[in-house]
Amino acid sequence: MLVIFDNHMHLSERGYYIKAVEEFKRYGGTHLNFCPYTDVARIMREKSYNGIYNDALKLARNAEEKTGVKIFLTVGPYPIDYIKMREKLGREKAMELMKKGMEEARDFCMEGKAIAIGEIGRPHFKVEESIWEESNEIMLYGMEMAKEAGVPVVLHMERASPENMKELADMADRVGIEKEKIIKHYSPPLIYENENFGIFPSVIAKEENIREAIAKGFRFMLETD
Repeated sequence: MLVIFDNHMHLSERGYYIKAVEEFKRYGGTHLNFCPYTDVARIMREKSYNGIYNDALKLARNAEEKTGVKIFLTVGPYPIDYIKMREKLGREKAMELMKKGMEEARDFCMEGKAIAIGEIGRPHFKVEESIWEESNEIMLYGMEMAKEAGVPVVLHMERASPENMKELADMADRVGIEKEKIIKHYSPPLIYENENFGIFPSVIAKEENIREAIAKGFRFMLETD
């Protein structure tokens, strides 16, 4: 069987959910990686991400059963959650809850319920310097948790460039995680080694991106987000 894999798909019972997976299958899709939405109010109320992760697992298994599409799961604290938590809880408690979410994601992966930690990272828009630095600290911690679990991380951040791909490669070296396990979500076709520095690009599946990526090589994944 030819595998047609979408590396980054969001599903929600409030959206198309099963219909979205059925449409993916109708066009030849066989496998997908489900990255669930988070719910900051619930996470702060429960002081944990586990409820979100477990609900996502149920959604994945239900959709897989109903469609026959193989659905993998990626879980982790969404980086914008930190900004919202910081406003409500303060820096220290927000940082603690984000790192706890990373630890819970690690455990979820080690139990075989998820294949990666993500989408984690840092804001994709301009923020004050302290939030940027704190977000990088949280992202590094997520990489450490992924290393412990032996799984990849899926990163959400600003638009990828050779400069920030090099920054990610340096972070991977600091943590000691393989660069190929650092997946840059929503990436342009940065396929050459001197463009991605070993970071694995997950290219947004637009025709022009696909054509450019294939012209450069085959070390990339595709996603619809």
